[in-house]
Amino acid sequence: MTRLSHPFRTALALVLGALLAAGCADLNVPDFNNPSIGDLQNNPTRAGVITATQGLFVGARVNIATFNGYISELGVFGRESYNFNSGDTRFINELLQPGPLDGSSPRFGGNLWAERYANIRNAGIVLNALAKLGTTPPVGMTSTEQAAARGFVKTMEALDFLLVIDTRDSLGAPVDVNHDITNGPAPFVKRDSVYAFIVGLLDSAVADLAAGGSSFPFGFPPGFSGFTTPTAFTKFNRALKARVEGYRATLLACGAPCWTRAKSALDSSFLSVSADTVFKDAVDSLGTAAMLARGAYYDFGTGSGDVTNGLNDPTGVSQVGHPSLRTQADTQATGQRDRRFLNKVRTVTLSPVLGHSSDMVFNIYRSNVAHVPIIRNEELILLRAETEFGLGNQAGAAALINYVRVNSGRLLLRAGLDVAPADTVISQLLQQRVYSLLFEGGHRWIDARRYGRLLTLPAGVAGDQIYSAMPVPIDECTARGLANNCRP
Repeated sequence: MTRLSHPFRTALALVLGALLAAGCADLNVPDFNNPSIGDLQNNPTRAGVITATQGLFVGARVNIATFNGYISELGVFGRESYNFNSGDTRFINELLQPGPLDGSSPRFGGNLWAERYANIRNAGIVLNALAKLGTTPPVGMTSTEQAAARGFVKTMEALDFLLVIDTRDSLGAPVDVNHDITNGPAPFVKRDSVYAFIVGLLDSAVADLAAGGSSFPFGFPPGFSGFTTPTAFTKFNRALKARVEGYRATLLACGAPCWTRAKSALDSSFLSVSADTVFKDAVDSLGTAAMLARGAYYDFGTGSGDVTNGLNDPTGVSQVGHPSLRTQADTQATGQRDRRFLNKVRTVTLSPVLGHSSDMVFNIYRSNVAHVPIIRNEELILLRAETEFGLGNQAGAAALINYVRVNSGRLLLRAGLDVAPADTVISQLLQQRVYSLLFEGGHRWIDARRYGRLLTLPAGVAGDQIYSAMPVPIDECTARGLANNCRP
C-alpha cells in the first residue's frame, strides 16, 4: 500500500494551513481556512492531536522528492545528477555555474528552508497541545500515550533540523523557533550548536519513548513499517543520532567522544549484518537485499491531497545522472561495473544542455509512488565502518567496507584495506557511500564537505562551481534588517 490513508490526507490540510517560515512569519495570525489549528493551540482534543501528529509525516516529505527539491538540488551540488529542466536554466547557470546562489529565489538558492521550518513549527504546536491535553480518554490521552507522542514528535522535529543544517552548514540556523514572533526572530546559532540541539531533541525523545508503553495512539504510513511501536521507533531515532554524531565527528573534529556516541547509537539502532563478514556467493539472496534495504522511508501517493514522487523521471526530462557515476564506478570480476551503478542508472540518448551532457537516467524510483529512504541499514553498516575507523579499529572498518563492496556492489574484496593509509580507507569508505546511497539524500555533497574534500568532486564543465552551502533565504535576512545573502 503506498497511498496514504484518510487521516494522513486530513493532516495534510493542517500542515498546509500552518505553513509558516521560522524566523519572519507572524506565527499568531489566525488561520481562517483551518480553524482546527486554533483549537489545537487553545483547546486540544485527542482527535485533533492525533491528526496534527500524523500531519508531521506529511510535512516531513514536502519538497524532498520534487524536481527541484532536497534530493535533486543536493544531487546537483554533489555531482550525483544534473537537472536539465527545459523550463528553467538556473539549475545550471545558478546551481553549477558562477551563479551566485541567490537567497531571494525560493526555488534555488533560498530553497529547502521554509518547508522544514513549517514542519518544525507544527511539531511545536503539537508539543504545546500535548502539554494542555487532558489525561483521560476519550477526549484526552493517558500520560503513557502522551509520552509516546512526544517521543515521536521530537524525533521528527530533529530530522527536520538535520535537513536544515545539511543545506546551510557553516552558516548555522535558528533553533529556538517555537516562541511568539513579537519577541523578534529566532537568533541564528552556529552549526555546532545546531547539531547539539538536534542531539538533545533525539535524546529527550528516547526518554519519552521509553515511558511510552507498547503502542502509539496514532497510525503510521507504510514507509515506517517496522517502527510502529515506541520500542521499534527508538531504533529509528538512534539511527538518526548515529548519523548526526558521525557528522559531528568529522566536521567538529571532536574525535573519540563523538565516535563513541555514534557507536552507542548504532548499537541501539536497527543496524544488522548477516552472520558472514562477507557474503561470498556469486548470486544474491533476497534476504541480503532486504536486509540492506530495511529502514524508514518517505511515502508518496496519487490520491486526493497526496503527493507523488517527482524523482520518478524515466525519460530524463529533469533528472539525469552525472557522467562521473560511470567513469568512477569500480568493476566486478566479470568486467561489468559496480552492480549498484547498473541497478540505479540506465543509458539513454545523450542530451546536452548549456555545455553539460548526460546519457544516463536514474532507475531508482520506478514509479511516482515509490518510497524514498530517510535512513536504511546499508547506511548504518557504512556508518559502523566509519565509526570503527574513527575509534582506531581499522581492521573492523575494512571488513565492513568490504562487506558492502561484495554484498551491494558485487565487487571483489579490497585487499590490504586493514593496513592501508588512512586517506585510502576514507576514500574507499566515501566511494561505497556514493554508490550505496546514490540519489537518496545528497550524501555525496554532505560527505565531501564534512571530510574537506569538496574540491575533489568532479569539476565538470569549465567555469562550474563547487558550493559549500546554500544561502540564508532573503525573508530571514530581511526580518533581521540585513541584505540578501546575509550571514546572521
